[in-house]
Amino acid sequence: MKTKQTHGFTLIELMIVIVIIGILAAMALPYFLSATVKSKQTEAKAILKQIYVQQEAYRQEYDRYFLTGVSMDNGNPTAFSRIAVDLSPPARYTYSIASADAGVSTFVATATVGAPGLDDDPAPDTWVIDQDGVLQVTSDDVTL
Repeated sequence: MKTKQTHGFTLIELMIVIVIIGILAAMALPYFLSATVKSKQTEAKAILKQIYVQQEAYRQEYDRYFLTGVSMDNGNPTAFSRIAVDLSPPARYTYSIASADAGVSTFVATATVGAPGLDDDPAPDTWVIDQDGVLQVTSDDVTL
């Protein structure tokens, strides 16, 4: 009598492998999404650092910081061209510069992305840098 040899996998073995792959994907997805948002935040960090450097150069020449009542965004990418800071669309953030003393010795540059945020939730993402070069997040879309 001949014995029957089987080749391949049974249906239950394939189902177990699919379930394991699904569990691993579900565990990795939050880390991937967090890394994606963090990479989008590098735009704000880079532009704010550029604003800080250019503000210091502007202050050396004019004895005050550059101020404008206009925000820089995709609709107005050259609002800060006087300090050689321009946006390359499509930008995710809106940038503004403010001062408590009309730019004599202080400034705060802010980068904000509104709803839907960086990861399609209602949480905003806001970064600031001041005249001392201190860059900090005031509302982090990654942790909210």
